[in-house]
Amino acid sequence: MSSAITILSPVQLGPYRLPNRMVLAPLTRNRAGQGNVPQSLNVEYYTQRASAGLIITEASQISPQGVGYPATPGIHSQEQVAGWKRVTAAVHAQGGRIFLQLWHVGRISHPSLQPGGALPVAPSAIKPEGQAATYEGLKDFVTPRALELAEIPGIVEQYRSGAKNALAAGFDGVEIHGANGYLLDQFLRDGTNHRTDIYGGSIENRMRLMLEATDAVCSVWGTNRVGIRLSPLQPFNDMRDSNPEATFSYAVEQLNRFGLAYLHVTEMGKDSPGIAGPTFDLVKLRHIWKGIYMTNSGYDFARANAALAKDEADMVAFGVLFIANPDLPLRFATGAALNKPDPATFYGGDAKGYTDYSSLDAY
Repeated sequence: MSSAITILSPVQLGPYRLPNRMVLAPLTRNRAGQGNVPQSLNVEYYTQRASAGLIITEASQISPQGVGYPATPGIHSQEQVAGWKRVTAAVHAQGGRIFLQLWHVGRISHPSLQPGGALPVAPSAIKPEGQAATYEGLKDFVTPRALELAEIPGIVEQYRSGAKNALAAGFDGVEIHGANGYLLDQFLRDGTNHRTDIYGGSIENRMRLMLEATDAVCSVWGTNRVGIRLSPLQPFNDMRDSNPEATFSYAVEQLNRFGLAYLHVTEMGKDSPGIAGPTFDLVKLRHIWKGIYMTNSGYDFARANAALAKDEADMVAFGVLFIANPDLPLRFATGAALNKPDPATFYGGDAKGYTDYSSLDAY
């Protein structure tokens, strides 16, 4: 890649010519309305950030079983589809592109969030350390129920259904959430998958559900409007793997078969080496992957441009900086000062810390 390419340079992503290589990272903000339906506040939030080359929405559950947090949006009811239609229409009116992130939390839930107070499901009945966020406050995680072999095709169908609903809602594509200790990640890593059937044991078996879910989603969208997110070194949600380099190298090699729009690898966890398993240089995955490679985790303008110049990425997703600076591409382009984020307002609440950050055109 030429050093002349910067984070503000255009890029071809699947069928879309994006104006810049800056991505609004998927950011859970816990501000969905009743019934996990996107509301007017969400429309305003995403519209404000439509100058990103690509918006990836906050994680959105593909079924009631996939819910793991209060006030997070879903993509499994017609009311939710209607709510998201308002978001996509508003973003498109501003010339933006927006993908929905498809999410099933697996064991990272609580009976109080599950239909009928059921146990959360997982590859294996292994209780995660930590606490679940519920409508009644933090509660200890419970031991999940291991999915029966006969239930797994139904999980795949949840991904297909979520993909169909995202298409109906007017999105430009979808990102499969295979990261951060949620269901697909739980199947992939051997710290959470102790199964002895065709979905456990070998890397090939542990990867099976992710490949089946990806195939299901691509059957709806085609391959070039689907991305996937992985987190090889992320210890969040009590995750670990005995050999993450082998596990994720194999995963990326296998995902190459689809010709996806992009691979999104979060670097989270590399600053806490060894917690999630032996560390390795994530740049290896960039070289295995045969398409657009997106990275994220604490990047600023200079670090992002350096990553592009060294051919370590094609696109960079920004989280906290985009929370506080809805017009982040313009601020980067002009060298304007950045707003300071308020972590106390990241999760839950109202417009404060969500849609009230200033833009340059407000001055």
